[in-house]
Amino acid sequence: MSGPVVVVSGATPDSPPPGIEPATELADVRYAPDAATLATAIADAEALFFWQAQRAWIEDAFDRASTLRWIQSASDGVDGLLFPALVASDVSVTNARGVFDEPIAEWAIGAMCAFATGLHTTIVDQTRGAGWTDDRHRERLAGQHLVVVGPGPIGRATATRARALGLSVEAVGRSVRDDDVFGRVQAGDRLHEALGRADHVLDALPLTEATRNLFDAQAFAAMPPGARFYNVGRGGTVDEPALIEALRGGGIAGAALDVYAEEPLPASSPLWAIPNVIVSPHMCGDIDGWEEAVVGVFVDNLGRFVRGEPLRNLVDTDHGFGVG
Repeated sequence: MSGPVVVVSGATPDSPPPGIEPATELADVRYAPDAATLATAIADAEALFFWQAQRAWIEDAFDRASTLRWIQSASDGVDGLLFPALVASDVSVTNARGVFDEPIAEWAIGAMCAFATGLHTTIVDQTRGAGWTDDRHRERLAGQHLVVVGPGPIGRATATRARALGLSVEAVGRSVRDDDVFGRVQAGDRLHEALGRADHVLDALPLTEATRNLFDAQAFAAMPPGARFYNVGRGGTVDEPALIEALRGGGIAGAALDVYAEEPLPASSPLWAIPNVIVSPHMCGDIDGWEEAVVGVFVDNLGRFVRGEPLRNLVDTDHGFGVG
């Protein structure tokens, strides 16, 4: 096949990413199932599909990638891909933005509903045969307040659904701006002030140097005792010991977590046993068909790449998140 050489990492011709066949009509698609194969294949590649691989594979081989111009990530977050030499280069990086936004928003809303209705404890009680209780006073989500920290596509999709349920919403981002979903987005220096108004706090942040451990003891102390915390961004944005202390000490009322500082979450983590915590194994966006949808983004971008058109879902590699 003529066309640019494209390497697909973490796959083989016998087990390719689902739906990748149209890419073979646009480019010379080659597969690199391991680091050694990638180190050879990347030498004359113009593009790389980061399907299933480790950052070290690419980082170790990057000095051989003299013709590489574009990397497509199979994830929305790119903290697991970026490394200093890539950030300093002219290689374009794109992500899978748009595939996971609405499914993750549905998970976040589901977790809020579980806390408000007590469904998370009802299910646990049922497994113990002790589900019938007279303690049936529950909350209404309507009238409560959601603070979204990270007003990107996931945060916006969650806020839209929260408003439909009668919640009020506000957002904290990098800078003050007007927004058609949130109205006014507050800058980061107003984070603790916004947290003080929250019944629910959604962490939808990418992991960057600016967001690492942003949710620390001071942030949790700023929240009302009845607030619940939801993390669908990255585990590294949270000081986990501070979160555990806030949960155990009654500083906040609960947490629903899909991402963690260490994954898989170690069996020794206290988060498993805290009653007011919902532990989810980094799967809140993994709906049926997500693999095909991600490959569809890659194939669409490959067509743009071949035709010399602007790529979809460009990443600001200096700051570590998608733009536009």
